[in-house]
Amino acid sequence: MYSFSTSCELSVLISSPRISFAAISWIEVGLLLFMTCTFCYAVQGSTDQYSDRSTGVDVRRLQGLHESPAEMQVMSPEIKPIITATLVTLNMPKRQEILSGKNTIAVIYPDIAEPYRSIFAKIIEGIQEQARGQIGAYPVGQNSNANDLNTQLTRGGVKVVIALGRQGLKAASEIDPDIAVVVGGVLSVPQSENRNLSGISLTPDPALLFALLKKLLPGTKRVFVIYDPQHNDWLIKLAREAAKAQGLELVAREAHDLASAAHLYDAAFATADNRQDAIWLPQDTTTVDDETILPLVLKESWSRGVPVFSSSFLHVKKGVMFALYPNNLGLGRDLANSALGALSGDPPKHGLSPLREVLTAVNLRTASHIGVDLDYQQQRSFDFVFPEP
Repeated sequence: MYSFSTSCELSVLISSPRISFAAISWIEVGLLLFMTCTFCYAVQGSTDQYSDRSTGVDVRRLQGLHESPAEMQVMSPEIKPIITATLVTLNMPKRQEILSGKNTIAVIYPDIAEPYRSIFAKIIEGIQEQARGQIGAYPVGQNSNANDLNTQLTRGGVKVVIALGRQGLKAASEIDPDIAVVVGGVLSVPQSENRNLSGISLTPDPALLFALLKKLLPGTKRVFVIYDPQHNDWLIKLAREAAKAQGLELVAREAHDLASAAHLYDAAFATADNRQDAIWLPQDTTTVDDETILPLVLKESWSRGVPVFSSSFLHVKKGVMFALYPNNLGLGRDLANSALGALSGDPPKHGLSPLREVLTAVNLRTASHIGVDLDYQQQRSFDFVFPEP
């Protein structure tokens, strides 16, 4: 599980915003509208008060141009030369920023040390790649000033913020409410905040986990999972539907502390049939403790031959049969798509979605012990194989 504590200064990965679209004066907008309208009427040569049939220009759409730079990105190709020529005439040094819609999206991410710094850098790389523009990036630490951050975002013309990690989420909760927020780089959010936020969790989609389980062990009929409803109630709701789609019975048991979790794992192994049952370890700090619970689960799994799969990459190295884990570049792309959707006015989606941009890891020694022998081609289908060849 990621730790989001601050330990050292993190340099800005991408250039910060330098201009606000709101700074474009009404005079310039008026001149832009006037010159474009003049051109349209001259070409059209008719009394049509709104559009030019030859160029596809809709004058009404230009009225909100100063407020919606993203609109420039979806304008027809014929209109862009008109706008460009007009901006040249106005001698606006930032005309290319308007045409490309730069800096309408910003990323708030934790000011944090390695190895987590590289993880967030990869997510931001994916965001920048998918957004196809310069993204304003703002590192935040434990003592960051919320007012200063809010001022920078507002002056920068930011319309949507992608908040990464717990520190990013905390900082985003204090910014201008007119700025849309997309959350990423967290496992879950408090139930009290879940209704007002949208984003993508670091937790792999149970549908993907169960699909891989059935591929490797097609005879599996039942999956046991021990979870804390305070953290993963939303995930188990999704898992029930995903299990049903795969013809699996999901046996979900609630635990609120390590002691009760350990007791429930003992009960699950006591009743499990290694020919048709499996145990899933979700990302849950209450029920999947690496010091106490994991050694217990691995010991019972090995001695009883009951397959165990996980939502954590590190568990594969320790003996779990397989796991799914984040594709950080792909996660960044998906977060960018969500931000672009918010920018274009798509209806907001409340709550976190499970992670679908995932990589796969398998422990060959454990798989062989369970009775799953993977040939060379099957091994190549995994992104990480342990022990490494």
